[in-house]
Amino acid sequence: MNPPDRDALAHPGPLLLLPGAVLLPEGPADGWAVLVDDGRFEAVGPAAELERAYPPRTVRLPGHLLMPGFVDAHHHLTQSFGSALAFGEPSEIFRRVWVPLEGALDEESAYTAAKLAALEALRGGFTTVADAGTRADVDVDVIASAARDAGIRCVLGLICNDADEADGTGPAVLENAEKHLARYTGDALIHPSLAVSIPEAATEDTLRATARLAAEAGTVVQIHVNEHLAGVERSLVRHGLRPLEHLHSIGALGPQLLAAHATLLTPRELTLLADTGTAVSYNPVASAWKGNAVAPATAMAERGIRFGLGTDGTRGDGFRLADAAEFAQRLAYGLATGDSSCGAGWTWLDRATRGGADAVGLGTRTGTVAPGAAADFLLVDADTPETALSWDLPWELVRRGNRDQITAVFVAGRLRMWHGSPVGWDGPALVRRAAELSRATMARADVTRVHPTSTASRALGMSQGRSTAQ
Repeated sequence: MNPPDRDALAHPGPLLLLPGAVLLPEGPADGWAVLVDDGRFEAVGPAAELERAYPPRTVRLPGHLLMPGFVDAHHHLTQSFGSALAFGEPSEIFRRVWVPLEGALDEESAYTAAKLAALEALRGGFTTVADAGTRADVDVDVIASAARDAGIRCVLGLICNDADEADGTGPAVLENAEKHLARYTGDALIHPSLAVSIPEAATEDTLRATARLAAEAGTVVQIHVNEHLAGVERSLVRHGLRPLEHLHSIGALGPQLLAAHATLLTPRELTLLADTGTAVSYNPVASAWKGNAVAPATAMAERGIRFGLGTDGTRGDGFRLADAAEFAQRLAYGLATGDSSCGAGWTWLDRATRGGADAVGLGTRTGTVAPGAAADFLLVDADTPETALSWDLPWELVRRGNRDQITAVFVAGRLRMWHGSPVGWDGPALVRRAAELSRATMARADVTRVHPTSTASRALGMSQGRSTAQ
């Protein structure tokens, strides 16, 4: 079999792509083709019909699946220098780890950290990431530039915290929010959004105002909600309500809210999410690494609650994220109830693509292979031991797919990644510079860790074992 022609795929004009199959919302369609032009899917249909109707450059891709790119519904791009700092740590680490780490970033290190995160995401098949806002003391356009230069679509959050009412920052926060929403109007890859770190980080007036501004702009407000027991307890003490209930009481729930994590939900709160159309980012790897619970995503799907899948910056691998989404549901809920299906595979593939795009406010723009949608897609080698003998391709992609099968990543119709390497810029050079800057950043950051490194932990365990034996 002849491998795909990179030069043909990088051609700037219209492309008629004829893969072995196209992944549609209803499942894989054999013998279909897509026409890509001006950054969008211009036509999608049976290959024979499209070949007759359109004469542009044709690229045949036997053995490949053309599927939507993954959507990361929750990320922190400027935390990439410290991804492993979460290992072994107890929950609610943002005050001890992420705030000081991001606070130590200067303009170059913030740009480099964000571009490094974008590179990892593209390598893992993500064509869109939702960044929940940086705490680095830099213009947020630094992060936009990094995402744009890497070639990834980004829902870019601006943090609007103003809980310290005494400093009078409320009006300035909202003025900056309006400017941020206007700043990227018409940008091909950057889609502005607003963000509040946690509900208690903003005043009620600002929570209501950001909800209104986001709704008017057709975008989202990203807020970490009901993630950790400590946060739920603080809200109960302060308001007599859980965080999600408090947001509902002040009118901040709705289709414009993207609730990150939502791991600790009561049946009533599930009803509130369903009734208000609020979206959730289900982040299963983050729950395993540093959380208190696993979000009841199977129950959310059953109730029609909008949700996507997010990495929370843990690891940028779309296939492993979809696998973790199903696996976490099986361990947390399915085994105890005898539910051997747990979403039947397709649920997690759908929420990793189309559902994620809807959750981050881009449901009409990306997340599916359909005429008029942005041409954000992957070419996946299906003639591998993992998927060649296929009986149920969607479920096999969830359980057995891996990023090594990704031949190409396209964003807005342009080839951005080829066999794990970026197209048009030097990925290894970025990684080398990131390694240099990360050491300098960590030397400045006042990070407090509870758990030692794995090597130190092993040595400690061996030492304690010897002491016990003596």
